[in-house]
Amino acid sequence: MRHRDFGLLWFAGLFSILGDFALTIALPLHVYEQTDSTLAVAVVFAARFLPRVLFGSLVGVFVDRWNRKKIMVVSDVARAVFLVPLLITPDRLEVIVPVTAIQGFIGLFFMPAENALLPKLVGEDRLVTANALNSLNDNLGFLVGPALGSALYAWAGISTVVLFDAVTFIVSAGLIRLIAADARPIRKATTVAVGSAWRRMIAEWHEGLLVIRRERTLSVVFAALALAGVAQGVFLTLGLTPLVLDVLKGSPAQVGLLGAAQGVGGILGGLVIARLGGRIAKRALFGWGEIGVGIADLGSANARLIASAGTPAVIVAMGWQVVAGPTAIGIGAGRQSILQEQTSDAYRGRVFGAMGATEGLATMVGLAMGGLLGGAVGLVPIMSAGAFIRILGGALVFLLLPAGALTRTLPMAMGETESTM
Repeated sequence: MRHRDFGLLWFAGLFSILGDFALTIALPLHVYEQTDSTLAVAVVFAARFLPRVLFGSLVGVFVDRWNRKKIMVVSDVARAVFLVPLLITPDRLEVIVPVTAIQGFIGLFFMPAENALLPKLVGEDRLVTANALNSLNDNLGFLVGPALGSALYAWAGISTVVLFDAVTFIVSAGLIRLIAADARPIRKATTVAVGSAWRRMIAEWHEGLLVIRRERTLSVVFAALALAGVAQGVFLTLGLTPLVLDVLKGSPAQVGLLGAAQGVGGILGGLVIARLGGRIAKRALFGWGEIGVGIADLGSANARLIASAGTPAVIVAMGWQVVAGPTAIGIGAGRQSILQEQTSDAYRGRVFGAMGATEGLATMVGLAMGGLLGGAVGLVPIMSAGAFIRILGGALVFLLLPAGALTRTLPMAMGETESTM
């Protein structure tokens, strides 16, 4: 945190995540209370993730072309502007869905740009610590954002939560703009000079996919995150509002508390992992993280086996989510560090863009699984199945990811130059 540029990026992320989590909790709650439909909740989440599936991989091409700091600033400002229709007409599903989709599309540019820029800000020897602090950032937002979102929604309605989210985007953009580091990506001069704009884009996109396919380490990471994405989609659909209200028989206010519980554990885990830094194996952080979150989600889904309906069952589920916090930090620190170290700067935008697309597609599968089967089969069985899918992803990390392969970064391709864009 003594690195000025990293501190600016970290605090920008914290403000933005607070707003994101507040709206992520309040908007499905708003939709569910209006429609009483898990399918409607799934549609809203699907609108957020569909752009990742359609465009996430292609966006990485532009992240590897353009100034990454400018990408993040413009993304934040644009997301604030495109929340305005939700302020004007917050109660119509035909407005909520496209606004959510637009937010998801714009956000595609931010995440790959941030992950690609991070090694330049802190150096590769501090990546585990930096990624752990970024995951800690997520959990601070997860601790405060859901509780704040549900409280604001109960007090003043969905429009207030939307306005709060828009303000956090503007604050984030202002902080990122102060970053002094050179945020221009390294480019391959041969790719830039040949062919039409369309052919160059397709060629660069295909080149990024080949990097993932040819490198065993990257392929295994992508397989594990795909399984985790399915599990996450199930949990997003069923594991907050429907679980608390229909299975645990809790109150709307406790929906936010369940989300905040993971943040409590994540803060503690993030501080420990950030302190230990590179002394923990990245594969162990990633693999055990997935297994731990899967076990915690399984415990939350089956909280009624331990406690009676109402507040006691909610408390048990919250306890499991506290356990999920440190393991979720491990996922972020381990997975992101592996991808950053194993990919040269020229390809990082495309690799992280493809990661977003893969995760988005897998999450939509999970959303469909939760939305369609949650009511027909039951929330607890489907949530339990999602948890086992995540545990399987963690097992694959240990079975297929070679521990000795995590010391090599892909070589810089011949002809790579620093972009001037």
